[in-house]
Amino acid sequence: MTIGCHAPLAPARTGVADYAAALARELGRHAEIRLNPSRPCDVELYHLGNNHLHREIYRRALERPGVAVLHDAVLQHFFLGSLDLRGYVEEFVYNYGEWHRDLARRLWQSRARSAQDPRYFRYPMLRRIAERSLAVVVHNPAAARMVAAHAPEARIVEIPHLHLPLPPPDPVEVNRLRRRLGVAPHAVLFGVFGYLRPSKRLHVVLRAFAAARREAPECVLLVAGRVESEELERALAPWLEEPSVRRVGFLPLEEFALHAAAVDVCLNLRYPPAGETSGIAIRLMGMGKPVVLTAGEETAHFPEEACVRVDPGPVEEAMLARFMLWLARDAAARQRIGALAAAHIAREHDPARCAARYLELLQAVAGERRPAAAG
Repeated sequence: MTIGCHAPLAPARTGVADYAAALARELGRHAEIRLNPSRPCDVELYHLGNNHLHREIYRRALERPGVAVLHDAVLQHFFLGSLDLRGYVEEFVYNYGEWHRDLARRLWQSRARSAQDPRYFRYPMLRRIAERSLAVVVHNPAAARMVAAHAPEARIVEIPHLHLPLPPPDPVEVNRLRRRLGVAPHAVLFGVFGYLRPSKRLHVVLRAFAAARREAPECVLLVAGRVESEELERALAPWLEEPSVRRVGFLPLEEFALHAAAVDVCLNLRYPPAGETSGIAIRLMGMGKPVVLTAGEETAHFPEEACVRVDPGPVEEAMLARFMLWLARDAAARQRIGALAAAHIAREHDPARCAARYLELLQAVAGERRPAAAG
C-alpha cells in the first residue's frame, strides 16, 4: 500500500511538521510513504491546520479526497488568511446558510480581532472538508463534536495525539541553563512555550504569576516563543519586562528540549479553544512535568490526577495564581502529578500504538476504494 502524506515539512516552524514526520516514520514500517506526492497513491493522508502553510494541502484534500487529520478543528482563521471577502462570505454561507451572509461580512470586516474574539471560534467552517473526506481524524472529543455538527454523515475517528519524545538533554547542561536564567537551586521555574497568540492566555499567566510571586518571591517565569504581534507585545511589555520574567524566542528542537527539561511546571492555557490537542503539553507531560491546562473537552481525556486544570472565565486568573502558588510550594505534588502524566502519555500516546490506529483506518479506506477503481 502506498500512502500519500501531505503536510508542511521541516524547517517549517509548526508542530504539524514534526507530527507528520514522526507519523510518516512509524507508518513507513508497514507501507510505502510518499511525501506531498503530485500523483495519486492508494490512499491520501492530509494534515490540516489553521494557517497559510496548509493552503495547498487543503486544496489537494478537496481534489483527491482521502483521510483528513484536523490538528485544529477551527479552520476559521485559515479561511480569513487565505480567501478574499467574496470567497470568505461564500464559504461561510456554504457552512451555515444564506441567512448568515450579513454575519459573514461583519466577521470579515472585524477580522483584526479574530485571534481573541470568541465569535470566530464559534464558527469552525468544517463542512466542506468533512463532507468531502473519506474519513476525518481528530485528537479529542471537542474536535469530534465540531466535525459531527458540520457533517453528521462524516466518518470521524478519534486517535490520541502522538507523543513526540524530545532528545534527552544532559543534566549538567540543564543545571547550567537554570543558573544562566537566574533560577536559585530550590526555586521553581514556570514555563510557557510555543507561538504566543492571544488564545494562549499569556496576559492571564503574567498577572497570575505576579500575584503568586508576592507570596513566593523566588519563583521565575520563562516565556519561550514569539509573540504573535507587535501590538500584543506592547500590551504585555509591563509584565514581560519584570525582573522575574525570562524571555527567549523561537527554540530549535534541541534548545526546546533543554529549556523544557529546565522548567518545573509548564503553563499551557488555551481559550477560546479551537478543538486542538497541544503537542507541547503532550511532550512536557511525557517528560514527567506537571502541566497546567484549560479545562474543557480538549483536555477531558487526561486523567484528573495527571494534570492541573484551570476553569476559563471570571475565575481563571485567581484560580491559576492559587495553583501556581501551590505548585511552587509543594515539590511532592509536582513530582506526583508529573509521574502520573508520564505514565498516561506512555500508555495512551505511544507513537507506535497511535500509528497502528492510523494504519488500520488507512488500510480500510484504501480497501474500500479498490473495487471502484477496478470498475
